[in-house]
Amino acid sequence: MINLIINGLDVHVPEGSTVLEAARFLGFPIPTLCYLESLSPYGACRLCVVEIGEGARAKLVSSCTYPATEGLKVRTSSERVVKARRMVIELLLATCPQSKTIQDLASAHNVRRQRFRQEHEDCILCGLCTRMCEEQMMAKAIGFRGRGESRSIGTPFDIESEVCRRCGGCMYVCPACQLRCTFTNPEKAICGGCANLAPPCVEKDQFKDLMCYMDPCVACEIKKD
Repeated sequence: MINLIINGLDVHVPEGSTVLEAARFLGFPIPTLCYLESLSPYGACRLCVVEIGEGARAKLVSSCTYPATEGLKVRTSSERVVKARRMVIELLLATCPQSKTIQDLASAHNVRRQRFRQEHEDCILCGLCTRMCEEQMMAKAIGFRGRGESRSIGTPFDIESEVCRRCGGCMYVCPACQLRCTFTNPEKAICGGCANLAPPCVEKDQFKDLMCYMDPCVACEIKKD
């Protein structure tokens, strides 16, 4: 067993666990987009970032790829983490504002604006479809092509794949084409139609620099003396 500290609590998790697996097993919610339990972790979307270490040496890492190590100190919802996640969501919204999955993430994390140029792309390069095709369907019919701005997903040389079985697994896991939001106003990236407009939890806790990590928040339901 590995002993580590998550949000100020001493916890024990099986050896070989990632930080994301350890946190979720113990009930600490961490949002993800490119992660799927049945597929290998990829760390593309950076939505699952957590803060490890202390003081000036503290840093943000993707929890889906970072291993849980002995004595590691993890914060899943510090102010720095929350700001980073909201920035990631803004960038995802700029890339694919009509993805209902991304719109729901924006609502859940209180993202009410998007400051970047909208691209209206159909792909966010999360790699879920390529891993599904290779690891679950055993086909390798699609993959990444190119680099930088020209990076895309498709078949080699854009030739119809002979190994593709038309199973639809790639579309099933895709956050951009699973569900399409009907919001189409190009002047505003955030729909807000699914937003929970209830008052947010007070951003304070018994630990310094740790915001509420409960989902749903139970503190708001308890009246303290």
